[in-house]
Amino acid sequence: MDIRVQEATFDLGDEARAFAERQRGMGAVVTFTGIVRDLDGGDLDVMEIEHYPGMTEAAIEKIGQEALSRWNLGDILVIHRYGRLRPDDLIMMVATSARHRVDAFQGAEFLMDFLKSRAPFWKKEVTGQEAAWVAARDEDEDALSRW
Repeated sequence: MDIRVQEATFDLGDEARAFAERQRGMGAVVTFTGIVRDLDGGDLDVMEIEHYPGMTEAAIEKIGQEALSRWNLGDILVIHRYGRLRPDDLIMMVATSARHRVDAFQGAEFLMDFLKSRAPFWKKEVTGQEAAWVAARDEDEDALSRW
């Protein structure tokens, strides 16, 4: 399991390729990449993401261990950025491998749902007019109920 919380951007192609090349005996690799989306009015200047070093990695590691125990996964990669990100910047990546695609897809979806709602990141949207912390969304919480 490879968990990285970093300020620097990452190369999606390089990360996906390197992850896939490390897998032996696996029949599936699933990747998901989150991108900072602009606000409906196109007003987002930056999204500021904060976290507590050490605590954040430990929380993600725990989520990863849960995924490994629930599905027959070969490996997990989670990259999540922090700092000042602009619309269209890569914010995070999840990759899973498994012998069968169902495990890889379900493991990746589980990780994404729990990262969205339970990983200790705090996000602030900054526009030319204001800065506001992003509140938890009901639909993100509802997504956890299937697990």
